[in-house]
Amino acid sequence: MSRLPDGRYVDDAPFDPQAALQELERKDLDAPNWVLVWRKFKTHRLGLISGIFLLLCYLMLPFAGFIAPYGPNDRNGEHLYAPPQSINWFHDGEFIGPFVYPTVAEADLETFQWKFVTDTDDPRKIRFFCEGSEYKLAGLIPTDTHLFCPPEGTTLFLWGSDRLGRDVFSRILYGAQLSLTVGLIGISVSFFLGILFGSLAGYFGGRIDWVINRVIEILRSLPELPLWLALSAAVPSNWSPVAVFFIISIILGILDWPGLARSVRAKFLSLREEEYVRAAEMMGASSGRVIRKHLLPNFMSHLIASATLSIPAMILGETALSFLGLGLRAPAVSWGVMLNDAQNLASIEIYPWTAIPMLPIIVVVLAFNFLGDGLRDSLDPYQQ
Repeated sequence: MSRLPDGRYVDDAPFDPQAALQELERKDLDAPNWVLVWRKFKTHRLGLISGIFLLLCYLMLPFAGFIAPYGPNDRNGEHLYAPPQSINWFHDGEFIGPFVYPTVAEADLETFQWKFVTDTDDPRKIRFFCEGSEYKLAGLIPTDTHLFCPPEGTTLFLWGSDRLGRDVFSRILYGAQLSLTVGLIGISVSFFLGILFGSLAGYFGGRIDWVINRVIEILRSLPELPLWLALSAAVPSNWSPVAVFFIISIILGILDWPGLARSVRAKFLSLREEEYVRAAEMMGASSGRVIRKHLLPNFMSHLIASATLSIPAMILGETALSFLGLGLRAPAVSWGVMLNDAQNLASIEIYPWTAIPMLPIIVVVLAFNFLGDGLRDSLDPYQQ
């Protein structure tokens, strides 16, 4: 290619009368579907950035204990409601690496509150790859090595501490393990039930369709929040946090499937009259094979986009139940459990860092919504 003075580009290759004029266009049209989807998805900047961010978040979950400087329930009785500490690099104009200034709690006899005084004359360097509280890497390997630890004789509260002197930053990392996985388990239950009942109703029709539609209408007519509260309150209080976690996930999934089932049913009603479906049936294909091999793949793109938009609803549902004290309970750590400690507006006004767990919820829900928008636009690559 050569550029002309007027800015146009001209191909220097000799003219070939045998070349197909639509070779490039034909190559694009014959490309695999995932290539077309990826090519379109890359142009959706918000969706791409959100997808990368969520991928990093889920890859971080097995290593939350390694990244967190403290354990989820490690307490420091002398630093209740300690404010966030800043990481510094220079002391008196001299670079000494990442360090913090030690803080000492003193009682204020006028306000009857703890006042934290910072000693700016005593910089203490942060320790890296150090020994701390014991945890299980990926839930399997017991170890006590942390990425960074507080200096000897002082604390390291990046986002402050709560009413029991526990590190908010470390608890947010541990809470992500439950809050982010509850959506995956819930959406798995929801998709299994929604696809199963929706495909049965749409493909077979008749009395099966009538019964499933009546069940869907009954479930959708029930008020969602009171139903959540009633089912969560029915969970025995003496169950372990892991059992409560799975029950909450299953409850969220069971209450979410009717909307998906209606979408699947409507799609099956339109696809079951297509010629390729009739041809498969005439060749002796069973109903299960027709549904699995011919009907479901035709709107898998819709299911993927629906999943990315349903997961944040599951996360918000768990957060709401735990915030109200009816979901996960201590000693389990989730973002909703942490927000349960921030119900008192007076304490938030005095200690605003106790409301920091709201930030990861907002960011993750927005990321899922942006990712869902990008996938919804990209999974139909022939629309433009």
